[in-house]
Amino acid sequence: MSAGGGERRRTRLLLAGLLAVVGLILLLLGLTVANGTVAGVEVVLALALLVASYAIQRVARREIIYRDERRR
Repeated sequence: MSAGGGERRRTRLLLAGLLAVVGLILLLLGLTVANGTVAGVEVVLALALLVASYAIQRVARREIIYRDERRR
């Protein structure tokens, strides 16, 4: 694996982690503190961030899994 590939994977996983944390905070605020339309918007945004985080993690991990198969 090249050094650039490892760095890119770490960057993606860091971004995914940050998105997940922000998404969880927004979800918590939307379900507990916010009222009305703002709460709905926060919950929808939080779910979108969590899905994006999952997708980024999946891409980063897929690179690891299929890396060995590309070498063959």
